[in-house]
Amino acid sequence: MSADPTAPASPTTFAKPPKLRLGDVLVQQKLVSEAQVQQALEEGKQTGKRLGRLLIERGLVTEEAVVQALATQLRIPFVNLKTFPLRSDTVKLLPESPARRHRAIVLEDKGEFCTVAVADPLDLFAYDELVRLLRKPIQIAVAAESQLPAAFDKHYRRNDEITGLAKALEKDVGDAVDFGTLQASLGQEAAPVVRLLQSLFEDAVNVGASDVHLEPQERELLIRNRVDGVLQTQAQADKRIAAALTQRLKLMASLDISEKRLPQDGRFSLRLKDRTLDVRLSTLPSQHGESVVMRLLGQDSAVRRLDSIGMPSAMLRRFTEILGRVSGMVLVTGPTGSGKTTTLYAALAEVDAEQNKIITVEDPVEYRLPGLTQVQVNDKIELTFARVLRACLRQDPDVILVGEMRDPETAEIGLRAAMTGHMVLSTLHTKDAISTPFRLLDMGVPAFMVATSLQAVIAQRLVRGVCEHCAEPHALTPQQQAWLDAVAGERAAGIAPKRGRGCTQCNSTGYTGRHGVYEMLEMDADLTQAATQGDPTAFLAAARKRMAGRSLVDHALELLRLGRTSITEALRMASDVDNSGH
Repeated sequence: MSADPTAPASPTTFAKPPKLRLGDVLVQQKLVSEAQVQQALEEGKQTGKRLGRLLIERGLVTEEAVVQALATQLRIPFVNLKTFPLRSDTVKLLPESPARRHRAIVLEDKGEFCTVAVADPLDLFAYDELVRLLRKPIQIAVAAESQLPAAFDKHYRRNDEITGLAKALEKDVGDAVDFGTLQASLGQEAAPVVRLLQSLFEDAVNVGASDVHLEPQERELLIRNRVDGVLQTQAQADKRIAAALTQRLKLMASLDISEKRLPQDGRFSLRLKDRTLDVRLSTLPSQHGESVVMRLLGQDSAVRRLDSIGMPSAMLRRFTEILGRVSGMVLVTGPTGSGKTTTLYAALAEVDAEQNKIITVEDPVEYRLPGLTQVQVNDKIELTFARVLRACLRQDPDVILVGEMRDPETAEIGLRAAMTGHMVLSTLHTKDAISTPFRLLDMGVPAFMVATSLQAVIAQRLVRGVCEHCAEPHALTPQQQAWLDAVAGERAAGIAPKRGRGCTQCNSTGYTGRHGVYEMLEMDADLTQAATQGDPTAFLAAARKRMAGRSLVDHALELLRLGRTSITEALRMASDVDNSGH
């Protein structure tokens, strides 16, 4: 049974660990034999690997067995870092470099002493160093070594490394940026600017960021990552390094490095460890310098199946049936970053690519799939959505995916293709499913084309998921309860909202991952007739009747009832949608 690391420490708690050897402890507890320990020690002399790691790799013991054996022998607590509520400010009492070197993490600061979890409680040198660095006695606990890297990445976020590289770059740049010196620096792969960008990208990938923002302020450069739809500050660096970072990124994206007065867009790919990353780069001149935003797209990201994206079962069945038709248009709507492309590719995964010709027209190509013909538009050479879409129709396609209906010409060509025996999938920026046909009409598309070609519209949003490791009941405020009563009615009594308290698994945010929220408007005879006649009142009345109980807010309430999202997230999503009549 694991000891409680929060229990009061006895006087012996602060004594140095005894001079035991891990091999002796494991042999004493009959987990391995002396011969096995000796063989592992001999291998360790050649490879430099630690005894415990070698025994685990050989399958002689499990990591948990080693850790529990040490905890029992030394009478110290065993801590599961996956569930322990680590606090970043407490963890950072120990600098990142020695924490990683000694494989140690501060669990609690009790004032007179600190509780520290280590992978090797028998390392006397590490014990002395930890006491010296923390400047107070420590209570030792033991944790699984495999759990430490994730905890380090979540709480340190490579801050020491990034800050150090930023300072090194600051010294290189100096008070004024000399273009010639900067150019020379940018050409050196080992230059601080290159290593800093690499660290920034690696950190962003580790935390699952979708975007990286470089924002020059009056006195500093603010570096932020968007994680699960919310911006998190990664670092604050000296403003003088902003120009060097921007210049390097522009070179990587083949942009004009001398142009700082106009916005620019570009893209590049880079290799990080064992994965390739596509980066969409956007620069914007601001008062204090060029603001840079980078969208990160993994080339090796797996395409999800429709039954795994969280679509309600009844909607999933109808949507799958619609995808089986030979012609028509299906639109997925929602704001930027709401997961529209994920839904479109999940839909494509339902189509037999071996028996069907599938062409995608995108900006950029976010997923690379075998068996598909994928085209990336390029406005610089007038390779527009409309132009590529016209060419696609001469390629004998069965299914066409258009990344976005950006203009009336593209929308009309897409609808004509849907009328002439093609299944067309695309996206549009509207707030909900009901308003989508009107958006097409506003773009100038003839009403008869909308009525005869549009098969279904899916509107979607993403809400953050409550961390399952630290979820707890949430007492609502009067305002939250009033909103819940208003939108849920009698269903409100069966909803017991939860929220995440914050733990090491969720980086103390209370949230992990995101869930899709969906609604679907299927065009039937009544809706088609109302759209053809151009009667907005009749169309809205009929559409709201079809959507009753199946709107975005209704799906969000179901996620709230299941404890998958919080009342705060449901409210945030609802505020983005016009709920009148839903």
